Amino acid sequence: MSKAFTREQDTEDELPESDAPSPAGQRNYITPRGLERLREELRRLRRVERPKVVETVSWAAGNGDRSENGDYIYGKRRLREIDRRIRFLLKRLEIAEPVDPALQKKRDQVFFGAHVTYADGRGEERRIRIVGIDEVRHELGEVSWISPVARALAGARVGDEVEVRTPAGREMLEVLAIDYEEG
Repeated sequence: MSKAFTREQDTEDELPESDAPSPAGQRNYITPRGLERLREELRRLRRVERPKVVETVSWAAGNGDRSENGDYIYGKRRLREIDRRIRFLLKRLEIAEPVDPALQKKRDQVFFGAHVTYADGRGEERRIRIVGIDEVRHELGEVSWISPVARALAGARVGDEVEVRTPAGREMLEVLAIDYEEG
C-alpha cells in the first residue's frame, strides 16, 4: 500500500492563511473596532482553542498507535491550522494602521470608515461601509477600502455620480448619503 494512504502529509501549503489579499507595499488600514476583533480572535486562539486541541492530541497520543488514531491525526491538523492563523494574525496586527472614522473632519466626502448609500444604474439602493481588508464582513455590507466600489466612491460627495468597473462592465453609481456613525 502506498504511504500516501497511510500517513498524514505535513505540508504547510495545504491551506491559505486568509482569504483577504494583502496588497504588496500598501498600508493595512483598519478601524479600531476591527483591530479589537483581530486581537480578540488571536487571544481566543491562543488561550482557548489551542490549549483544548493540545489536550486532545496529548490524550490521543497516549492511546498508542497514532497511524489510525483519528483524534490524533485530525487534532494535529487542527493544531497546524490554528498555528498558521496565529502567525497570520500576528503579521497583520504588526502592520495594522488604525484609522478612527469618528475623527474624520470632511464628513461630506467618502473616506475610510464611511457608511455610503448609493443607487446603481437600475435605481437599486445599497448601503455599504468601507473598512480594512482584514475586517470585511459581507453579510453586514462591509467592503474593503481596496475594492473597486470603495475606490470609485473615494472622495465623492452626496449627489456625485461615479463610475465603477465590475466584471459585468462599467456601472454608474449615484451617492445618496454619507455618514460616519459607529456600527
